[in-house]
Amino acid sequence: MLSPFANRLGIEHPLIQAPMSGSTPPALVAAVSNAGGLGSLGAGYLEPQAILDQAAQIRALGDRPYAIGLFVLPDEFEADMAAVAKAREQLDALMAQEGLDVRTSLPARWAPRFSDQFAALCEARPAVASFAFGVISPAQLGELHRRDIYVIGTATTVAEARAWVEAGADAVCVQGAEAGGHRGTFLHSAEDAMIGLFALLPLTVHALAAGAGAAGARAAGARDVPVIAAGGIMDGSSMLAAEVLGAAASQLGTAFLTCPECSAAAAWKQDLLQAEDHQVATIRSFSGRAARGLRNRFVEAMPEAAQGLPYPVLNALTAPLRRAAAAAGRGDLLSEWCGQAASLVRPQPAAELVARLMHEYRLARRALAS
Repeated sequence: MLSPFANRLGIEHPLIQAPMSGSTPPALVAAVSNAGGLGSLGAGYLEPQAILDQAAQIRALGDRPYAIGLFVLPDEFEADMAAVAKAREQLDALMAQEGLDVRTSLPARWAPRFSDQFAALCEARPAVASFAFGVISPAQLGELHRRDIYVIGTATTVAEARAWVEAGADAVCVQGAEAGGHRGTFLHSAEDAMIGLFALLPLTVHALAAGAGAAGARAAGARDVPVIAAGGIMDGSSMLAAEVLGAAASQLGTAFLTCPECSAAAAWKQDLLQAEDHQVATIRSFSGRAARGLRNRFVEAMPEAAQGLPYPVLNALTAPLRRAAAAAGRGDLLSEWCGQAASLVRPQPAAELVARLMHEYRLARRALAS
């Protein structure tokens, strides 16, 4: 029996593949959607035309619902160019020391314009649009709803979840501290928003239940808002555990990183297989924004001058270095984003992984009912 959430989106399983920017090519997105989950294109780094091109590729691979995920950012950024010059000098020295024949350069823009990305998303018209790093404007949310696009907002605290509900989001994805990749935090410091998923999830479900107020009373005109669980979920039994705590669906990212359809670098995939729990840390070294991944050689050797640069400035400066490291098979110099349970990855085609996850989920349900 389909859950109300899955039924609303037209998917078969309460399973979302996370929109991991840079690692979710159309082949992965379509494979998950065609298998009955909700595949997600992480478009945070993509220029508008690339969003349209990749959306067209996803549609060409199947007609199932899919999502596009964006980072909510200002259109323009100002950078301290003296700090940038010092950071470039030290980053270039580090790359020379590590034997990589690549150097930093100043990009035409620090990041794509969010307003242009948003316009491309609207034109692509996916079934779902998801957002992190902030809340979109009422006008933007209305634009999506006029196109019948379901809106999911990312939250790392109860207050952020409430902000998304007040803005009119259709669902909220709570990102526990265990989650890999960039933190979606926007109302707090990253350090203050490192709340474990299985604490954050029931707190959020309780807070959003039919618009409950401080005393738990139902507010006039309140609506039930589905809560999606994200962070450290790697198997079907964990999906069921999240459901027991009130989740309408589970969002998995790291679990899909070692699928052959995923575009993560081969060295990164290999390192995940040997990852130890204490190696997963909150890192700012690659992008200037808190993110969860493996503490590797680059993190340890990161020049002090670069550590104060904000996102997306630092992210743009390290991009060519990360590409060169991937080409050289140097996982230890890559941003090896991953969740807390990274070593539980199971390399296999995405459709097989979806089937395996749902088999585990059904077995866990039967065991719980017995």
